[in-house]
Amino acid sequence: MNSTIWLALALVLVLEGLGPMLYPKAWRRMILAFAQLPESLLRRFGGGLVVAGVVIYYMLSHSAG
Repeated sequence: MNSTIWLALALVLVLEGLGPMLYPKAWRRMILAFAQLPESLLRRFGGGLVVAGVVIYYMLSHSAG
């Protein structure tokens, strides 16, 4: 795989790990709150994250070359 993909994956893992490492109680409350949301809202939220990721990838790939 391209080294850029590994760099992106590493950055995601670092960012995802900061919440439970620095604020474990708040992170747990957030996860519990997410568990109470309706499935349709979770799907919208997930879809929004996917679209945001694709847009960022598109912008970065076109600005780099």
